Amino acid sequence: MREALLRHVRRFPWAINVTLYGGLFAGGDVVHQWFSRRREMDWRQTRNVAVVAFGFHGNFNFLWMRFLERRFPGNSLRMVMRKLLLDQTTAAPLATSVFYTGVSFLEGKEDIFEDWREKFLNTYKVSGGRDQPFVNFALVPLYVRTTFTGCCAFVWATFLCFSRQSGDGTASAALTWMFPKEGEAKDNDRADASKPADN
Repeated sequence: MREALLRHVRRFPWAINVTLYGGLFAGGDVVHQWFSRRREMDWRQTRNVAVVAFGFHGNFNFLWMRFLERRFPGNSLRMVMRKLLLDQTTAAPLATSVFYTGVSFLEGKEDIFEDWREKFLNTYKVSGGRDQPFVNFALVPLYVRTTFTGCCAFVWATFLCFSRQSGDGTASAALTWMFPKEGEAKDNDRADASKPADN
């Protein structure tokens, strides 16, 4: 079964990688909402995240990984560090910016840069601390890199959706939200449960 799946991934790398990436990214929003204990799921929010993930993130990531591999082939330490530097200084800020502005645009916000101005720098600092890009460039074959990144993006998307909805873009705010102190947990549950879903 594994060989059959890998054969399809090699045969249709773009479609499979982008579909998995977009689905996992949208799943991150579902997990965020579930952890928030909302009364109802906001499927419009999930749709907006999915549109940005399928429309930009999955495609960009697929093409970006191929560009980096052609420009800096191999997985020697020198090549991996070059890819990592470019990824963290070019792709990470672009992808984070597109997420904040893209979802705001799809929601019809008057100022689509508001979330970006308030949270981008904190979010970018958190993205620099992830080990996933190093592992991706050093160990993962090119034909599944977008899928591997999508699996990691599932966790990252959960963090981004939290940051956009109720956080400030910092890891400490996300950890406090996930693991609140006893008194804060009841207050957070009441506050999150009272948030209506935009259907």
